[in-house]
Amino acid sequence: MQFFTQLVASSLVAGSLASAIPLTERAAAVDQLVGFGEGTTGGGSGAGVTVSSCSALSTAAAAGGVIKINGKLNGCGTIKVASNTSLLGVGKGSGLINGGFRLAKVSNVIIRNLELTPPKKADAIDVEASTNIWVDHCDLHSVGMVGGKDDYDGLFDAKRESDKITVSWTKFHDHWKGSLIGHSDSFTADKGKLRITYHHNSFINVNSRLPSLRFGSGHIYSSCFQDCPTSGINSRMGAKVLVEQSSFSNVKRAIATNLDSDQQGYAVEKNNIFTGSTTTEITQSGQPDIPYQYTTDPAASVCGIVASQAGTGVITF
Repeated sequence: MQFFTQLVASSLVAGSLASAIPLTERAAAVDQLVGFGEGTTGGGSGAGVTVSSCSALSTAAAAGGVIKINGKLNGCGTIKVASNTSLLGVGKGSGLINGGFRLAKVSNVIIRNLELTPPKKADAIDVEASTNIWVDHCDLHSVGMVGGKDDYDGLFDAKRESDKITVSWTKFHDHWKGSLIGHSDSFTADKGKLRITYHHNSFINVNSRLPSLRFGSGHIYSSCFQDCPTSGINSRMGAKVLVEQSSFSNVKRAIATNLDSDQQGYAVEKNNIFTGSTTTEITQSGQPDIPYQYTTDPAASVCGIVASQAGTGVITF
């Protein structure tokens, strides 16, 4: 059952004072943690530290707390992140070029307002055996669908019993592999885990995995999918997915339950818009329980809303 929240845009969000551009055309709050990741607080409410070099970021991320990244840091590689950490971009133009984050066996991590282009053969954000994760208002991409599909890995991947995750107001674009949730068909320990919410995101010119979800529970709402040529939301190995109030334009197999694995998944779609060459392949109906309150924006409006209000620079630190 869907529940609706009142519009509340808080100014103090999960560990650092954030200001949001006043935007009124949406119904959903632009500066609020909603979904399976609720309760994530990151590094707390302190002022934290500001870093402007890869070495300083690596040291700070290992210690945890509130970390503000100022500017584009180039060539950091994959940075390991400790529990109880907030990684926050300063202004609109902060992030990592040829760099990303690895969250392994940690909990309570927030990543907000950062542009990330991953290193070769690696993820932009890699989550393993970790819980309570919130990724918000980020911009994740590489060089597009050129070269080989394995030149880079995923933009946001979560696996090995990771759980309680929200990805919100984030732009995924120009990449081969979007978001893989679940390690493999044989890793059955993921059953009952991998609960993840995606809302108010865009997936544009991404080949597949939007997301691809094994075993877990996925809730995707009020998101924009455009020009994705191979597959979109891929529910497999008994995963259950609810997709609602989202717009799909020229997305082959926009929602599918019969791809790539020995066992099919389940999906329910409600109030979505499918245009252009978009197709669906839902072979089994089933959705996860949604234990939280949330507010949708209508599918007809989400692409415009997300274009202007997702990504970096909408909230600032």
